[in-house]
Amino acid sequence: MSLVTVLLLAVALGTDAFSMCIGVGMAGVRRKQILIITLTVLVFHIIMPVIGWYAGGYFGKLLGRAAAIVGALLLVYLGGRMLRGAWRGGTEEESRAMVANTWGLFVLSASVSMDALSVGFTLGTRSVNLIQVAGITGLVAGIMTFAGLVLGRFIGNWVGSRAQLAGGLILIVIGIKLFWG
Repeated sequence: MSLVTVLLLAVALGTDAFSMCIGVGMAGVRRKQILIITLTVLVFHIIMPVIGWYAGGYFGKLLGRAAAIVGALLLVYLGGRMLRGAWRGGTEEESRAMVANTWGLFVLSASVSMDALSVGFTLGTRSVNLIQVAGITGLVAGIMTFAGLVLGRFIGNWVGSRAQLAGGLILIVIGIKLFWG
């Protein structure tokens, strides 16, 4: 597998994280949260192809769909909380809490990394350097996560209070898309 192919694969795998993080960033995130979310998604995008490589097709189908459903529902829930906060003039702290706690961060990171698990299964049938592919995938996903969070934060600061409403709608749409699959 050529380096260009691996990079294109990594960008494709990072698009879910990028789009999700625009919505999260619009809700308002602190610098520390940006770093934690970026590193968590990066690690998940390294681990998931490796797990996929070793786990086998049946286990991946069961875990992948369940985690995707939980992740999708969490995104819809987070988006709904953001909408509710925007309508009642609440603070952004409620929305941030979902990605600030360990469980919420874990589920969101896992949900945007499920496609990397599936890719790991496919890569297991090919003669590829798993460490190289997983490392590049993680690094690119981390960069895209960071970019999405920073872009979302910038848009949120620029647009003001309406950004929370837009971010909530974005997360709900992404969650519905992930749920239906």
